[in-house]
Amino acid sequence: MDIDRYIQRHEPTWRRLDQLAATGRRSARSLGDDGIEELVSLYQSVSAQLSHARTAYGDPDLNARLSRSLGAARVVIYRTRSNPLRTAVTFVTRTFPAAVFHARRFVAVAALALLLPAIGLGFWLANSPAALDASVPPEVQRLIAEREFAEYYRSDAAQNFAGKVTVNNIYVAVTAFALGVVPVLGPTFVLATNGANVGVMAAVMHRAGEGPQFWGLILPHGLLEISAAIIAAAAGLQISWAIIAPGDRTRGQALKEAGLRSIVIVIGLVGCFVTAGFIEGFVTPSGLPTGLRVAVGVAVFAAFVTYIVALGGRAARDGCTGLWGEERRDVIAEAQARSEEGRVIRA
Repeated sequence: MDIDRYIQRHEPTWRRLDQLAATGRRSARSLGDDGIEELVSLYQSVSAQLSHARTAYGDPDLNARLSRSLGAARVVIYRTRSNPLRTAVTFVTRTFPAAVFHARRFVAVAALALLLPAIGLGFWLANSPAALDASVPPEVQRLIAEREFAEYYRSDAAQNFAGKVTVNNIYVAVTAFALGVVPVLGPTFVLATNGANVGVMAAVMHRAGEGPQFWGLILPHGLLEISAAIIAAAAGLQISWAIIAPGDRTRGQALKEAGLRSIVIVIGLVGCFVTAGFIEGFVTPSGLPTGLRVAVGVAVFAAFVTYIVALGGRAARDGCTGLWGEERRDVIAEAQARSEEGRVIRA
C-alpha cells in the first residue's frame, strides 16, 4: 500500500483520536468511561500505525503528525488516571520505599562504610589514651565533655536550630549522592569521614565518663538522621556501580536508570531529615528523661525501617522498582487493561 492510500485509509481514525484528545483537554470528565476507553483503544491503534509508518514509509511529515496526535492523547490519559494528590500518595507509599528497597544492597555497603570507622576508631581511641590525646588535645577533650557537646544542642532557639540542622543534613546527603559520579570513593569517603568523627566524639565522651550523656543526646535524632545519610550515600553508590558495571545495558542506560531511582531516594529523604531536625531541635535538648528521649528516637527509627521493608517489599513484589516516572507509565497499562476488559464485556 502506498503512503497516500495508507493516509486515506486511516485518516478517520486519526481525526477521531484528535477529537477525543481535544475534548479531554477541555474537560476530561466530559469523555466519560466510554470515551476514555475509546481514546485508549485508538491510542493503541495509532501507536501501532506510527510504528508501521516509520518502518514502511519513513515520511517525516506523517511521523510528526501521528506523534502529535499520540502526544495529545497521552496527556489526557495521564490526567484522567492521576492527580497531584494521588501522585504524592503513590510516591510516599510505593515509589520511594520501592526505590530504597531496590537499593538495599547498596544501603548495606554504605552502612558498613560509616559504621566500621565509627566503631573501630571509637573503640581504639577509647581504649588508647595516648592515641586519643594525639588525636584531640586533652584541654579540647575537657571542653567538649564538660560543656561544648551538650551546649551545641542548646545553641539556638529550638525552631531555628531545627531548621539549620535540617538544611545542613540535606546538604550532606546531596553531597554524598552527587559524589556517586566518583565511583565508590566519593560516597564512601563522606560516610567514612562522618563515621570517624562520631567515633572520635564517642571516645572523648566515654573517656571523660560522659558516655550516658553522649548516647542520650545522639540517639534521639541520630538513629533516623544517620540512617537517612546512609541511604543518600547508597543512592550515590548506585550511580557509581552503574558506571563500573552496567551489565547488559549500555552505560548510558544504566546511568539513566540509577539516576532516576537515586533522585527518588534523595527527594524522599527530605522528609526524614525534616523529622530528624525536628527531633534534634525539640526533643534532644529538652528536659525529658534520657530514657524517654532515646525511646522517641528508637520508635521513629523502627517505624521508618518497618515502612521501608513493608511497603518497599510489597511494591517490589508488584513489580515496582522505584524508577522515577515508573508509576506514570503504568497509567497507560492500566488504561489499556480497562479498555480490553470493556471490549470483552461488550462482546
